[in-house]
Formats: sequence, C-alpha cells, structure tokens
Amino acid sequence: METVSVNKFRSNIKSLVEQAASHHSPLKVTRRNNKDFVVISIEDWERDQETLYVLQNSSLMKQISESVHTHIKRSGYTPTDGEMNEILGV
Repeated sequence: METVSVNKFRSNIKSLVEQAASHHSPLKVTRRNNKDFVVISIEDWERDQETLYVLQNSSLMKQISESVHTHIKRSGYTPTDGEMNEILGV
C-alpha cells in the first residue's frame, strides 16, 4: 500500500484518487495527529464489505467448509447437463 502525507494528498488529490480507483490499490494518507485514513475505490470497498459479511456469518462459513470437504472427497452434488448449460450460459 502506498503512503502519502496529507499535504501531498491535498496537492495531488485528483491524480491520487484516480490511481487508487483505477488500479484498485489502496492509498494510506498520514496526518500529524496520527488519525490516518485510507482511500479505496467503491468496488474494493463493496468487495471488502461482502468478504467481512461472509466471514462473520457462522452458518455460511460452515456451509463453505462442508462444501470444501465434499469437493475434496468428490462426494458433493453433481449438476445435470441442463443445469451446467444454464450455469455456463450455453
């Protein structure tokens, strides 16, 4: 993660925000009072929020864990050809 001072951020706000948004690279902005902040794109923010939701949802994490185990054992559900065509958009 790139780090810049608040003064550099203020002077170059347009290009730094564009860089963070287009390259999906968070930007840490440091301040003298140690109340730093981070600039990220909305897509990255939404992705991170979804990840946090999944990680905090114990029943969903249990389903994922069980799914991993059945996948490893090759004992999970096998979709029909019709279901696969629908999934793949064929």
